[in-house]
Amino acid sequence: MSELPYAYGHPPLMAQLRSTPEDFQVEEILGYDADGEGEHALLWVEKRGANTDWVARELARFAEVPPLNVGYAGLKDRHAVTRQTFSVQLAGKPDPDWSAFPHADVKVLAATRHKRKLKRGALRGNRFVLVLRQVQGEREAAEQVLRQIAVRGVPNYFGEQRFGREGGNVAQARAMFAGRRVDRDKRSFLLSAARSHIFNAVLAARVERGAWDAPLDGEIWSLSGTRSWFGPEPFDATLADRLARADIHPSGPMWGQGETPAKDVAGALENEVAIANTDLAEGLAAARMDQERRPLRLIPKDLKWRWLEEDALELTFELPAGAYATVIVRELAQV
Repeated sequence: MSELPYAYGHPPLMAQLRSTPEDFQVEEILGYDADGEGEHALLWVEKRGANTDWVARELARFAEVPPLNVGYAGLKDRHAVTRQTFSVQLAGKPDPDWSAFPHADVKVLAATRHKRKLKRGALRGNRFVLVLRQVQGEREAAEQVLRQIAVRGVPNYFGEQRFGREGGNVAQARAMFAGRRVDRDKRSFLLSAARSHIFNAVLAARVERGAWDAPLDGEIWSLSGTRSWFGPEPFDATLADRLARADIHPSGPMWGQGETPAKDVAGALENEVAIANTDLAEGLAAARMDQERRPLRLIPKDLKWRWLEEDALELTFELPAGAYATVIVRELAQV
């Protein structure tokens, strides 16, 4: 991540993030309410310093059901305090006493009933409260960057979490495409890392051109809040207005089989990156991944900040599902 270009120049601050789990708080936003009935217990769970998969397995153990009976919408940071929803299919069984869940760092805050299992990706977004500590640098310069981020956003890079320990998932993906056998579960992570690497490389090239939040000829547009996209079509006053209102965003490729739908300058840039990563691009095509799109621009909702102490800065904001809080922070501070 340190090699990717910045939108606003070198970050004006140096700081520590995640000094304690409480300095990185995440609250999931599902975007819908529980049915109030059904065979699934819908649990609102707070965890501290715990892995989402581990919590899911422990909930299954406590409820005496198979692990496949537990669902959740997304993985949440381990080194954090997070609140998210899990579903537990009880199939005619009564709810156990969730308050007796035997792990001090995991609490079931609320439980209700729901008709369906919670599926991966079934969430609107996440709210974040982050605290940077031991902050060094120019406060006024930092606040100027924050004001720009609030209006203009940041490049929507995939964060380091996507690439595994020391970024090793991309190297493992190359080895997998070269013939190394991997477990089925691990295969999906490596395919995601390969697509994310190509996307980040395209986005980095556009940041260097100053075109991460502005169109290139042949642009494909991503519709805000959805996975839908359209184009290319001539950039006119209507598109300019929608871009200014953040109703649409320039997009980059989630690589797969077939050709990129982008044309002209945008398409040429994407093909250049794919050629530079031929093993990844061809491996993704061979795996029958579809060509999909992701917004190049990420605008945090309700971004606010306050200085808790002379060297402690609190940030609060909301991001859509699939976006990374760390790409907001990286424009502000080296952590």
